[in-house]
Amino acid sequence: MSFALDVKKELTMIPVTKKCCQLAVIAGFLRFAGSITLTEGGRGVRATTHNPATARLIKTLITEYFGAKGTLSIDNADVPVAGGHTYELNITPEMNSDGILREAGLLAVKEGYDYTPDGINAEIIRKRCCKKAYLRGAFLACGTMTDPARTYHLELPCEREYLANDVRKLVNSFGLKARISRRRGRYVVYLKDAEQISDLLGIMGASKHLLKLEDIRVHKEVRGRVNRINNCENANLQKAVNAAQKQIADIDLIEKNRGLDSLPVKLRQAAVLRQENPELPLAELAGLFDPPLGKAGLNHRFAKLAEIAESIRGR
Repeated sequence: MSFALDVKKELTMIPVTKKCCQLAVIAGFLRFAGSITLTEGGRGVRATTHNPATARLIKTLITEYFGAKGTLSIDNADVPVAGGHTYELNITPEMNSDGILREAGLLAVKEGYDYTPDGINAEIIRKRCCKKAYLRGAFLACGTMTDPARTYHLELPCEREYLANDVRKLVNSFGLKARISRRRGRYVVYLKDAEQISDLLGIMGASKHLLKLEDIRVHKEVRGRVNRINNCENANLQKAVNAAQKQIADIDLIEKNRGLDSLPVKLRQAAVLRQENPELPLAELAGLFDPPLGKAGLNHRFAKLAEIAESIRGR
């Protein structure tokens, strides 16, 4: 099971006791997974999902809030569609579908005519608790999330730009910084920052998976830090090896052309010790002098040797 499906499973297990929040969850779900159907008796409501737990939750909430016992069916395909079977909840006009559409914000009246609003009904999300509940319903309907072990990405796809702007405002009302991108004719509200995704999981009530994400994030950060340290150490080691090889090349050139006895005592000591200890880094080599020499002092001597070698090469 994917991380996103696990999150949705946790969200379906959160008790929704307040009436205002029950409506918010229903409205959030129907806005993204619901549609208006036309029947002989009038308008109906149809909502679909691939998640059986989500289907049961929405049916239960609609029954508790509206007293409407919708019918829940499952597709009869021998091979389920990608993502699993499709669970379909239908509410007919006899079950007060018109009232559900209006209260959930999917149907409104303007200048005496019914119409379907593009955005979120502000009255449904007036309270902070209802904003959280609405986001929970929306995520259950259409939310996706990549496995945080690979990368951080959470999104809520919307059919219309107006709705996407409303969803972004709703998410950002909690201090987050959601953005919108257009993809294949749809508008996607998304978060890519691990900390903000973690915050949104907490806002929706998925505290168990919030902790899982934080655990993954800490492990990834520690692993990344260790890799950076190793890379830095390897780079420094290679740099030291290259420097030592250059020093030995300079010393060999001086010895071949002038002899090491031609060097001042301090430079001759540095040259001999380097030849005898080609693998040692500068700091350890400096410690072999009696008395021990500072790293800067030894580096200065090798610089002098390099000048002599360059003068030989330039002849």
